[in-house]
Amino acid sequence: MRGFPLVLLLFILAPIAEIWLMIDIGSVIGAGWTVLAIITTAIIGASLVRLQGIGVYSRLNQAASRGEIPAMEMIEGLFLLISGIFLLLPGFITDALGFLMLIPPLRRWLALNAVKHFFIVPNVTDPSAQNTPGHDPTIEATTIEGEYRRIDK
Repeated sequence: MRGFPLVLLLFILAPIAEIWLMIDIGSVIGAGWTVLAIITTAIIGASLVRLQGIGVYSRLNQAASRGEIPAMEMIEGLFLLISGIFLLLPGFITDALGFLMLIPPLRRWLALNAVKHFFIVPNVTDPSAQNTPGHDPTIEATTIEGEYRRIDK
């Protein structure tokens, strides 16, 4: 519930900013050219998302065939999906964000930060590890020990 007011504010302010920018650009280049630009960016963006999605999908298959978990490829695919949604939404701000996510190094950086922020839990119980040079507490994962038993029916 912490981020709910921020998300609500984003859902209110983003369409207002998009409409304002479309009206502003439309007053300079004309309404027809503005609509054509929005449609063109959607078509170009969708084709770029498709091409890059094929590349990410092939890297995902290669990693899976090597026996690796294709986590980064899956997260990059998620960012490609978000990029495609942004590019299909009418507006110049969402198009700019969508095209930025189509840049592979930037998308890889976003994926790495998403992994660090959402999936890796820092180990704060080991005080000796925090004093080592080059220690990044956001990268170190916590090991959870436990027992299990298998019940066959």
